[in-house]
Amino acid sequence: MTKLEMQNVTLGYGSKVVVIKDMTLQMKPGEILGLVGSNGCGKSTIIKALSLVILPHSGKILLGGKALSQMSRRDLSRLLGVVPQIPLLPSAFTAFEVVLMGRNPHLGLFQYEGPKDMAIAGWAMEKTQVKHLAQRRISELSGGEIQCVVIARVLAQETEIVLLDEPTANLDISRQVEILDVIKSLCQENALTVVAALHDLNLAAEYCDRLVLINNGQIYAEGTPAEVITTDNIQAVYGAGSYVYSHPLSGLPAVLPNAGSSKYG
Repeated sequence: MTKLEMQNVTLGYGSKVVVIKDMTLQMKPGEILGLVGSNGCGKSTIIKALSLVILPHSGKILLGGKALSQMSRRDLSRLLGVVPQIPLLPSAFTAFEVVLMGRNPHLGLFQYEGPKDMAIAGWAMEKTQVKHLAQRRISELSGGEIQCVVIARVLAQETEIVLLDEPTANLDISRQVEILDVIKSLCQENALTVVAALHDLNLAAEYCDRLVLINNGQIYAEGTPAEVITTDNIQAVYGAGSYVYSHPLSGLPAVLPNAGSSKYG
């Protein structure tokens, strides 16, 4: 499997705004790595850098030992799929046409999608439970439905690495669980490398094998959910009182906000 890693990477916007400082991080096949931290800490910035939307100010991002910036978009898209926080999709396209776009990296020049590509797109829509939306235009779908269609497109892309920027945004609780169950299952079955920026600490604890807690542009804590999600860490990074307890069913850490503990309480 192709290894993705960051080596002493500094990220930002323009020459003066630095968001991530000198970060080194390795992503492992068969693992869901969760990026957590307060709003604006740099979770989405890391996803953008790993998907070549922005370039590092310094340091290296390597994919299979090769600098990400030296790879063609086509080669990169065969190895790496992305679910952005705000997907930009052609509103006149049907949901099936959008999912089928995930097959483009596997097609030759002037080659059209064949029966195999159609079948894979159908499978991806079935996995994400949006097959009934296949002939609906994107402009007719809700935010949550669009999110599921974009996730289906990434599944149809059949990459070794999947980057997710707030993948459960706009989804109700049941759909959050369904989508993350699919991602977890595929990660384990196919030894995928999954990197997910998540704001929900309870979902992060439930579905991620390893967490990276980011604060002030640097890694504040890294390890298993039990090692990272502690009362001290949450209070230090988020600045709000909380109670971390062991979930009665999973045994994993769960966070219960302490109402009235903020400066406004």
